[in-house]
Amino acid sequence: MSVNNKAQVGIIMGSKSDLPVMQDAIDVLKVLGVEFEVTIVSAHRTPQRMFDYAKNAAFRGLKVIIAGAGGAAHLPGMVASITHLPVIGVPVKSSNSIDGWDSVLSILQMPNGIPVATVALNAAKNAGILAAQILGTHDEIISKNIIDFKEELARKVIETAVEVEDTQF
Repeated sequence: MSVNNKAQVGIIMGSKSDLPVMQDAIDVLKVLGVEFEVTIVSAHRTPQRMFDYAKNAAFRGLKVIIAGAGGAAHLPGMVASITHLPVIGVPVKSSNSIDGWDSVLSILQMPNGIPVATVALNAAKNAGILAAQILGTHDEIISKNIIDFKEELARKVIETAVEVEDTQF
């Protein structure tokens, strides 16, 4: 397990095949200055590892867990049932997926009492931003980084709008 003693966000996924999608969460957390750890935790193939990870996450200093999973996508919900930390589910369109809808619905349709924040299909970047926003409610540096990040998004849109407006159609 890639343990980072300073990590505030745990990024977990059901298998290595989810990593290309989950890389977006990793990348945006780096940009936002948020410490994180990354590992593979399969709800079906390594249930005890999943249980141990979720049970000990807060004790190890994590504040938010991002869980990506494809197919039946039980990982986010099962982790949320074990920990009191906020869990953000990333539905992953995997090779055995039904266009990703199985993953979306599995993560989205949690029973009352076990909430999982759910982002769009393959939207790990949004999961990373949401995790940072949660942390930013109590961390001024992260909050400032998010404000700067969003201002940069707006600047890029304005820049693109000017380019389009200046184009001779």
